[in-house]
Amino acid sequence: MASRFFNKMQYSKIFFLRFAFTLFILSFLELPGAEAQYLNKKLSFTRQDTLRGSVGAGRLGWDVLKYNITVEPDFSTKSIRGKNIISFFDIGVKLMQLDLQEPMQIDSISYNNRLVSFRRDGNVFFLMLRDSSARYKIKPDRDSITVHFSGTPREAVKPPWDGGWIWKKDKQGNPWMSVACQGLGASAWYPCKDIQSDEPGEGALLNIIVPDSLVAVGNGRLIEEKALSAGKKMYSWQVKNPINNYNIVPYIGKYVHFQEIFPGLKGKLDMDYWVLNYNLEKARIQFADAPRMMKAFEYWFGPYPFYEDGYKLVEAPHLGMEHQGAIAYGNEFQNGYLGRDLSGSGWGKKFDFIIVHESGHEWFANNITSNDIADMWIHEGFTNYSETLFTEYYFGKEAGNDYLIGSRKNIVNDIPIIGPYGVNKEGSGDMYCKAGNMLHLIRQVMKNDAKFRAMLIGLNKTFYHQTVSTKQIEGYINKFSGINFSKLFDQYLRTTQVPVLELKEEGKFILYRFSNSIDGFTIPVKLIGEAQHWVKPTQSWQQLTGKRENFANLKLDRNFYIITKKLP
Repeated sequence: MASRFFNKMQYSKIFFLRFAFTLFILSFLELPGAEAQYLNKKLSFTRQDTLRGSVGAGRLGWDVLKYNITVEPDFSTKSIRGKNIISFFDIGVKLMQLDLQEPMQIDSISYNNRLVSFRRDGNVFFLMLRDSSARYKIKPDRDSITVHFSGTPREAVKPPWDGGWIWKKDKQGNPWMSVACQGLGASAWYPCKDIQSDEPGEGALLNIIVPDSLVAVGNGRLIEEKALSAGKKMYSWQVKNPINNYNIVPYIGKYVHFQEIFPGLKGKLDMDYWVLNYNLEKARIQFADAPRMMKAFEYWFGPYPFYEDGYKLVEAPHLGMEHQGAIAYGNEFQNGYLGRDLSGSGWGKKFDFIIVHESGHEWFANNITSNDIADMWIHEGFTNYSETLFTEYYFGKEAGNDYLIGSRKNIVNDIPIIGPYGVNKEGSGDMYCKAGNMLHLIRQVMKNDAKFRAMLIGLNKTFYHQTVSTKQIEGYINKFSGINFSKLFDQYLRTTQVPVLELKEEGKFILYRFSNSIDGFTIPVKLIGEAQHWVKPTQSWQQLTGKRENFANLKLDRNFYIITKKLP
């Protein structure tokens, strides 16, 4: 992502790394069968996938600093028009790639007070800012382009899972509009550099033009509410912190507002709530879970990462999404997940799932963001585990364990959690519950809850407002814990195999080993019988020592996501 401060050395390094990465991707794609062999299923990717998911030539030489977006939706035609002033740090860009998905159109692009020509390639527009043959030197500096756009954006069929613009009416027949575009991408509605590794480092300004009978809410803080001609108003919302492209979202409806102040780790935190006018009293009761969430998560993860921009819950015309500083809420003002306990443990009915889960993303997804959506487990695995930590904070450790273990029934082990890189492709939906159970497994192996908590806080401090890779997260956890979890990450993130702990009785002895595991996989596990036994299985049989156990009663501690199989 773009940094707030720049120098030539930093950007020379960035340029080199991106160039090297691009060459790697291109060389990989040229290999025979490079569509990727993925759990014995060949996946084919298009040029458009590569343009979207990788750092190609049009994404080199410039880093986004800020988006200044103006958008005006037309509810009757389900169309939008607007402009985006893209400020960027220019280190000599010539060919620039802008992303805007069909059927949206770019109407014009201006640079240095002149119109710039451009050409379309599917969901991508290319413009030549400078003569590609010129050999003049460019002094790295701040620059900007202005892009006017219009069209009928893709409409979400079943948001937030099927992304796009949402055009609904509330229960009183008033227009109710928003966007949910994670995965699909922000370029579904506005022109941008649509890759997670380059966030606007200075934030964004979102100007929303609506009929004056409606209210528009955006990320960050409201800095201006301006009456326009023809019965329209413009609401301007400013984000000062770096933000993911897909998190920049307008909410438009008959909103009313209330607020409270949370005494947080970094001082007073504004917590604002925007709901449809007829749901105000319900929200005053249900949103009590928001400060409860904030208290628990600041304990587990450290300070809320966006004090400058505040925290908001905004009632949305879909279930929910982690829109930074403006969490989308559509859980119908009830506990659980639309009233259900996804864990089946009973504990999931004790809190509002959407408030807890989507707010957990403020630390993991919005503060720490994956460079590539192939590594989305960094968002979803940690946030899934945040539900367990919330449960533990208020109801005790065993309640948290119950909740987590109950979630295992949702794991399918269909494909690996980490997806193919460079093509905007996620891995398995197991990035939620399976990755959450993997983190719980790491916690068991560490045998030190205080250190585990310090590690979570350290992650958010070390990678504050940064985009990262799985390797960076793995490296941090290995170093902080003092334990090499590399094989564990390979096992749970890169295969679908759940290790099996085999136990068998031979004469007076009990033997154990791992099967269904990758070569070299080994971690200490806790066996429970008349006594507790910490053992470290490998793929070879070993003998249980210590107090003699009744084989029939010996079992693996339930907190380890490992299958136990007793052999005859």
